[in-house]
Amino acid sequence: MIIQEALNQLEKSTHPVAKILQKVGHFKVLVIAFKKGMILKDHQTSLPAKIFVLNGSIAYRETNREVFAHTYQEVEIPIQTIHNVEALEDSLCMLIQG
Repeated sequence: MIIQEALNQLEKSTHPVAKILQKVGHFKVLVIAFKKGMILKDHQTSLPAKIFVLNGSIAYRETNREVFAHTYQEVEIPIQTIHNVEALEDSLCMLIQG
């Protein structure tokens, strides 16, 4: 139901919608819903992370690296690295941290 909640909120949103699916200690799983063209602005993580594309396609960008990921593909996100994520089409992703 959390994924459906995110998709419902996305209908009226002007920015990506993130919801926590599971959190235990420093381990966290989130779902992130995007409309085409939405950008998760520059940020960084202090924990190891990986983003999985469940549906759609994204561009993951760091200063010197750009990775395109499509349905069922993932991108490793290094700690303490400023990055952003742009939806190249309507997309649903899962982010795992920890």
